[in-house]
Amino acid sequence: QVQLVESGGGLVQAGGSQRLTCVASGIPFGSRLALGWFRQAPGSERAIVAAINWDGGGTLYVDSVKGRFTISRDNAKNTVYLQMNSLKPEDTAVYYCAGRWDTVLSGRVNEYAYWGQGTQVTVSS
Repeated sequence: QVQLVESGGGLVQAGGSQRLTCVASGIPFGSRLALGWFRQAPGSERAIVAAINWDGGGTLYVDSVKGRFTISRDNAKNTVYLQMNSLKPEDTAVYYCAGRWDTVLSGRVNEYAYWGQGTQVTVSS
């Protein structure tokens, strides 16, 4: 069973940076697990932030974070990162790591089978 554990959330001032980390376990050797970061603010639906395919050769980003956030992965460590720069108060949300077995990138919540517990990111103005 794949398990995902996020870390790195917290309080940061607007304009600052933060890096989220997600460690995956239970991944069969040689499998192709695509990973994504989603976020959910109070009163809002969970939505894609960024995704990366199994070998890191493809990524996608929601328009609001392009140029500010970078998703990357280290398969040797079964880890995916989300580097967040130039943070804004509207980036405040619970951030979730998610995984799916597919070679095609997806930003759809219902296409991800595995989810972490989430980590709170709060950006103060």
